[in-house]
Amino acid sequence: MIVSVLAVLVLLTGPVSAQTNTVSGAVRYVTDGDTFSLRGVERPIRVWGLDAPERNERGASAATSTLQRLVAGQSLTCRVRDIDRYGRIVGQCFLADGRDVAAQMIAAGVAREYCYFSGGYYGTCRGN
Repeated sequence: MIVSVLAVLVLLTGPVSAQTNTVSGAVRYVTDGDTFSLRGVERPIRVWGLDAPERNERGASAATSTLQRLVAGQSLTCRVRDIDRYGRIVGQCFLADGRDVAAQMIAAGVAREYCYFSGGYYGTCRGN
């Protein structure tokens, strides 16, 4: 049973490296300030550790356009951390030059660390 569930997940997510549990590909489009899609990966990617304003919130367009500029024409590699309740891959994502997407968005001031999930990984949570 476990093998068949894993097989279905692999088929649904596209090119996943079983050895490192990653997905990678060229960015197809940016949905908002913390979600995008990769070519060849069926599920959208939700950037792990990042909390960007929602579409109806102040700062949403700045976060979305910053993410678009950051990843435009890039090929990303995302370490799969989870699948969220919406079926999105939650991934810690890196540009080809090794920069962490969430860290770049936090540094740009358009999004913040999602401390509940990141556990303070990016060093911006209270008590760090």
